[in-house]
Amino acid sequence: MKVSTSQPFQIIYSILNHEYLGYLFEAFVIQLDSKGELTLLNQNVSIKNIKEFSHGLDDSDLQIVKLIDSLQPENVYKKYVGTKKRTVTDFYLKVYDTQKGEKPIQELIAGYVEKVKAEMLPLLLGKQLFIMGGDGNPIWQKIEVLPEKATVLFHFMRNEDNTHYFPRIKYQGEKVEFQYKNAFIVCDEPAWMILENKLYHFAKDVDGKKLRPFLHKKFIVIPKTIEEDYYRKFVTSIITMFDVYAKGFEIRSEAYSCVPMLNLSEHKRLQTTLFDSTDTDNSYDDEDSEVTLGLSFQYGKYSFRFDSFSASANVSMEKQGDDYVFHKVRRDLKKEKANLSILKDLGLDLKNGKTILSKSEAFMWLQKNYENLTDAGFEISQNVQDDGKKYFLGYSKIEVNIVEGNDWFDIHAKVLFGDYEIPFLKLRNLILQKKREFALPNGEIAVIPEIWFSQYSELFAFIEQDTESERFILKKYHISLVQDLQNESLATAVLSRKLEKLRDFEEIQTYQLPKDFNGELRPYQKAGYDWMRFLNDYHFGGCLADDMGLGKTVQTLTLLQSQKEQGIQLPSLLIMPTSLIYNWEKEAQKFTPNLRILTYTGTYRDKNIEQFDNYDVILTSYGIVRIDIDLIKNHRFNYVILDESQAIKNPSSYITKAVMQLNTRHRLVLTGTPLENSTMDLWSQMTFINPGLLGTQHFFRNEFQIPIEKKADEVKLRRLYSIIKPFMLRRHKSQVATELPPKIEAVHYAQMTELQEKEYEETKSYYRNLILQHIENEGIAKSQMVVLQGLTKLRQLANHPRMTDVDYDGDSGKLDDVLQKLETILEGKHKVLIFSQFVKHLDLFREHLDKQNLPYAYLDGSTQDRQSQVELFQNDEKVKIFLISLKAGGLGLNLTAADYVFILDPWWNPAIEAQAVDRAHRIGQQNTVFTYKFITKNTVEEKILALQQSKKRLANDLITTEESFVKSLSKDDVLALLE
Repeated sequence: MKVSTSQPFQIIYSILNHEYLGYLFEAFVIQLDSKGELTLLNQNVSIKNIKEFSHGLDDSDLQIVKLIDSLQPENVYKKYVGTKKRTVTDFYLKVYDTQKGEKPIQELIAGYVEKVKAEMLPLLLGKQLFIMGGDGNPIWQKIEVLPEKATVLFHFMRNEDNTHYFPRIKYQGEKVEFQYKNAFIVCDEPAWMILENKLYHFAKDVDGKKLRPFLHKKFIVIPKTIEEDYYRKFVTSIITMFDVYAKGFEIRSEAYSCVPMLNLSEHKRLQTTLFDSTDTDNSYDDEDSEVTLGLSFQYGKYSFRFDSFSASANVSMEKQGDDYVFHKVRRDLKKEKANLSILKDLGLDLKNGKTILSKSEAFMWLQKNYENLTDAGFEISQNVQDDGKKYFLGYSKIEVNIVEGNDWFDIHAKVLFGDYEIPFLKLRNLILQKKREFALPNGEIAVIPEIWFSQYSELFAFIEQDTESERFILKKYHISLVQDLQNESLATAVLSRKLEKLRDFEEIQTYQLPKDFNGELRPYQKAGYDWMRFLNDYHFGGCLADDMGLGKTVQTLTLLQSQKEQGIQLPSLLIMPTSLIYNWEKEAQKFTPNLRILTYTGTYRDKNIEQFDNYDVILTSYGIVRIDIDLIKNHRFNYVILDESQAIKNPSSYITKAVMQLNTRHRLVLTGTPLENSTMDLWSQMTFINPGLLGTQHFFRNEFQIPIEKKADEVKLRRLYSIIKPFMLRRHKSQVATELPPKIEAVHYAQMTELQEKEYEETKSYYRNLILQHIENEGIAKSQMVVLQGLTKLRQLANHPRMTDVDYDGDSGKLDDVLQKLETILEGKHKVLIFSQFVKHLDLFREHLDKQNLPYAYLDGSTQDRQSQVELFQNDEKVKIFLISLKAGGLGLNLTAADYVFILDPWWNPAIEAQAVDRAHRIGQQNTVFTYKFITKNTVEEKILALQQSKKRLANDLITTEESFVKSLSKDDVLALLE
């Protein structure tokens, strides 16, 4: 019959003995009578029907029922039946067969049953428990669940011939007679025992197997013949875990304070080599090896390794003649675990009391946390190598103090390893040579903290040693490094307020404009002038890197005029591409007519450089400087200014080497694109304006170029920016020239004609096979020329097949689209700039325009009179079209008459395209500038754009040239382009 859930009921638990699984439990609900007593009406409760009775149960009942269900024989069968198809009955018969039983499965099942019972039995405290009757009556015999834990005292009585061993149980201080009382163990680990209708559990989690032998026996006898071995193994473990009373041998309980020990041991012997045969500083250069950091605890003279299963005491046996002494050392597990947590909080994650790190990681962690460890009471030790090599494990620090002098910073530094002070020069040399180890005077090997290599590498690379005083100095233009060290608490510094302002451009003082400056400066141009004057006061070089069209020329002329009015007698040298000289002449005549200008150019120039002293400004070209450097380098200048300074981006070029030799008081460079190819472009220009600012070329490559370009290291990128920031003023047009009209850009996708597509696909197939074969034979690095040749051919075909085959008599989809768009623009009375990197492409348009009798201006690298073409376009209303070679017309042109720009073929370098657009979108432009970029669909043009966008830029200003772009292509990239 079912128990009514609407009437009072009580849940009870009943113990039964299963033939194979041992003592199990069942849950029942019992109907209560009017007096609240149990009746004979009962119902089994399982997870299936427990919800019916949930209003009469608590959370622990729900847990108990779930655990009981998991031990039901059919559920155990399902868990362990494996792949053999057996019935429940057949499973137990076979597994527990006395002859052929499956012992491994028996042991698994027994362990599982014990684990579940150990979890369940504590939940029975306060519950009603019964022993089930033979007739299935769940409340046959009531069991009292004792609330407190009983204690067990194990006795060892050593006699002349043997040792007697037995346990004694006490409950609430009273001895419990349990032997020969039909007691039984219902769970072994830990022990739960039923005795005279009482359920006992025990302090210290006594194992039931330690009690079971004595349920029907007074004691166990250990013969004298096995005494020592038995004592060493069994008695020692009993004394460790439990309370023991001994007669015939001694147990000494010893109490000591707990001292955490952190031990370092190296796994392999390091190979040590001297710097060279004459080196006497005992520096070591080793391959990194593995180091184990192990945690143990020292109690007096006893040391114990930590693990998660540590007992509350450790016992060791000592035999003295025929006597035994057991030393029982109490362990402070709470403190041990607290010490483990300290290590975890410090970033050391131990497993089984140890961890393995690389040597550099281990020492970096130790040095970083040495003070925290010693403050927490840790002692640090090490296993000394076979060769006697011992590491210094103490505290190390470096103190750097920087004081501003008249022309440089004085560097005062102190380096300590424990009580030893190390010469600063020695540490500097070690770090620059990437040496991590050296010998201290006491023979110990000190390991330089890994973090010093990153924190101080720039300081050590940039400082110089004064040969007379042997002191260390740092040039003033390393102000950024000084302030960063100061901000990161890596150095103390004493700086003047004026110098502090250099990093915050907005705080630089204002200067009066020269009285003979003929014009007005826009607010951002005035700020640029103030910045250049500030750099002049401190003898710093600078890079004015404003966008094209923001007036770098007029800002520079204002500076030069101010120098004249200050009474500076030395001339200034302005070096630029030949095409820009005329523009500088005109701007100087307009804004600074009082400046005496000499144009030092031409085949028949007067090479008497003494004439320079009769002028304020000398205008010349890069080519002339390269040719005449042996003459010019002997003259002293006030300023040397490089316009379009990316011309010196290659450190090994003749022009770069030439300008580096010039003798000048001040240096300035002007450029709209300080980086075109790689970060090395920056090194050349920054080294020109402030020699040594970025260290040697070798240092810069390893410290910045490789990490930034190869590893996309954002930290190094920020550090580089921080160093150059005070000396580079870069304003984008969108930031400062807010009066400019909008610039609208659009991409127009053209379809190839049928014949054009046929030509393109045939050529693509040919070059794909050629390039793949070349890569297979020579490798990708040696295949760059054939890759560039193939890609260039395909780009020309995407424009018009006549660019590669003069006999081609078909059409081009792109040409048709461009001419259609051009016709619409001309009808609207607009002017347009048409750029292409291919002169052959421009020739196709010239041919068309000539046939239509449409006037146009034209400019490529062979054009002799560039300025006349510019003035023709700017001033003649009939000339609406300007055909321009992208390379020849990307710099120095002011073409504000145009309000449309066509980019006929995508350039590998987006910055060059931007400069082309800026010929029209610059100060003086009144109309919105519309830019159209023409791309032929399903060609290499489209894929190049996608590939460029997929490759992360190292910085907004880092631009890729054609050659470097091809060098960056992998084999997969090439295949993608030629698909």
